[in-house]
Amino acid sequence: MFDLVPFARRENTLFNYLDNMEKNFFGDMSQDFSSFRTDVIDDGSQFILKAELPGFKKEDIKIDIEGDTLTVSAEHNDETEEKKDNYIRRERRYGSFARTFDIGNIKADEISADYSDGILSLNLPKLEAKSPETRRIDIK
Repeated sequence: MFDLVPFARRENTLFNYLDNMEKNFFGDMSQDFSSFRTDVIDDGSQFILKAELPGFKKEDIKIDIEGDTLTVSAEHNDETEEKKDNYIRRERRYGSFARTFDIGNIKADEISADYSDGILSLNLPKLEAKSPETRRIDIK
């Protein structure tokens, strides 16, 4: 059924034309800035997800589970102000990143996390594979 639904259908409007022209000229920068790099390692009984989050404090990182979806988000907001004789220097830096992962085959209540040297490591224990139950129906 999903191959019949046109997910990428867009109307030919001036706004979509300008949006596509901008993406073609500058590249789709939203993919570069809105997420962070991750590695997923299959370790037999669990998956290990390693996410690169340099420059963030442990308090800046949030890991949320809603249903079968795990969301890792990080946000920091730094502001510095320096006042000397005749000048004032003020700098602001803001960064926000988020990634979402399907954890349908993971024991959600046993997930553990560790953050060290800019790397967030999540241990995601796998659910045991259940073999489908078979039975025979007697004919009357």
